[in-house]
Amino acid sequence: MSKAKSFSELVMGDTPILVDFFAVWCGPCQMMQPILQETAQRVGDRVKIVKVDVDKNPMAANKYQVRGVPTLILFHKGKILWRQSGVVPAHQLAKVVDQFVHENA
Repeated sequence: MSKAKSFSELVMGDTPILVDFFAVWCGPCQMMQPILQETAQRVGDRVKIVKVDVDKNPMAANKYQVRGVPTLILFHKGKILWRQSGVVPAHQLAKVVDQFVHENA
């Protein structure tokens, strides 16, 4: 993630953004890394994928009421389009992106 834009600027942007709220110590969170890489390959530049460490960014986690990790939230223009906690397979994430990005384009 570039330091030039703040988190709030990213979620308010025109490009949909999939945020992975995670913790370094979380086993299921570590399982999400290759899944997010595969999802990025499937969806291309239709969505930006960002990881947010809840221990380093507690204000962002609190703002979006992240109670467990991993929690994935899809934002577009500041709105939450979709959210789910737990490990989500790449094919399911790609479907979510396809569904919500087309609906809100």
